[in-house]
Amino acid sequence: MRTHKASLPMLFSVVFMDMVGFGFIIPLIPDYIAKFGGSPALAGLLQASYAIGQFFAAPIVGRLSDRYGRKPLFLFSIGGTFLSLLLLGFAPSIGFLFLSRILDGLTGGNITVAQSYIVDITDNRNRARGLGLIGMAFGLGFIIGPLFGGLLSQFGIAVPAFVAAGIALVNLLLIGFVLPESLTAERKAELAKNPRRAFSGRLLLETLRRRGTGPVLHMTIIYSFAFVLFESMFAIFASTALGLDSKTRGLLLAYVGLLVAFVQGGLVGALAKRFDERKLAVAGISMAAGGLLLYALSPSLVVLVIALLPLSIGSGIGSTMLRTLLTKSVPRESSGGTLGIASSVESLTRIAGPLAGGALLGLLGLRIPGIAASILAGYTAWFGYRFLIKEDCLAEGAAACSEPAV
Repeated sequence: MRTHKASLPMLFSVVFMDMVGFGFIIPLIPDYIAKFGGSPALAGLLQASYAIGQFFAAPIVGRLSDRYGRKPLFLFSIGGTFLSLLLLGFAPSIGFLFLSRILDGLTGGNITVAQSYIVDITDNRNRARGLGLIGMAFGLGFIIGPLFGGLLSQFGIAVPAFVAAGIALVNLLLIGFVLPESLTAERKAELAKNPRRAFSGRLLLETLRRRGTGPVLHMTIIYSFAFVLFESMFAIFASTALGLDSKTRGLLLAYVGLLVAFVQGGLVGALAKRFDERKLAVAGISMAAGGLLLYALSPSLVVLVIALLPLSIGSGIGSTMLRTLLTKSVPRESSGGTLGIASSVESLTRIAGPLAGGALLGLLGLRIPGIAASILAGYTAWFGYRFLIKEDCLAEGAAACSEPAV
């Protein structure tokens, strides 16, 4: 890696602590809804409100980080998280719950900034490892966060929110006094020549039409939607179809997070050195598609545990490779903008996914969201084989890949 190699452990710590704080709240959303007399359907809308805020904010945060540096936007993002968690802890009504989640979403571009930071301090050869470490921090945060959030809630429903706010405050201090700025004057000048554009339907269509970026972004959109279908309906499926209690569901989420962290933190970097990244993306998503189908058809806890193994490993490989291919399909100075577009689209899937999953579950049955997710993941793998492996322009270089298709 180039300069700031020592920043990777610090960046890992920042993302990890941020996701631990976020994970504290996940298992408690239904409890907050119940506390204020809301319906179960409102829990999905509450989760979607965070994604709506992030959808509009992530590209703006990304552009501002290109102009003013990664550090100031890290401080802005995690500062917003700190305030939103305090608001959640003191929330006197359901309206304040929504205000808390929307505020966190509007200031929640820290993952986009972290990915841009990685692009700043790595080259093409090392980028998969750097992005994998961010994925590992993300996964580990989701192992520890929900488990400890559930334990802390025994002392009061607001306790996890206040502890998470304390973690965010520590993160602010670490970023302010320890994490170095990665955006050099030279890099800032590069980015100024190719500024990120605000997200719009037109920009998305333009990006999808590009020879190399388009197919990878298409895969990212479809697979993200498939995974959100699984993720948003998992607790309901495990509880209703298999009769699993909250403790068992928490352990299963920890199991998934541990597998993903292992893959993204070490395995994916080793695999990327030995195998073609396009083939790894297709293989990983294919594995996840099989795991999703087995999950949807699981008759017991044992089968569910088995199903989550290929699902987690495949998703860890596939999602990391898609991110890596996205950054390599455009010139380096444009990679941050492409990641911002991807983050916005993924936020859209986090709005649509829970709504679609709930509709499928209510209209067609408990197992249909998982089956639909498997079909979508299978389509993504086929699409990747068709357009990334058989018709590949990535080998022609980022400049060629970012040109519009003729």
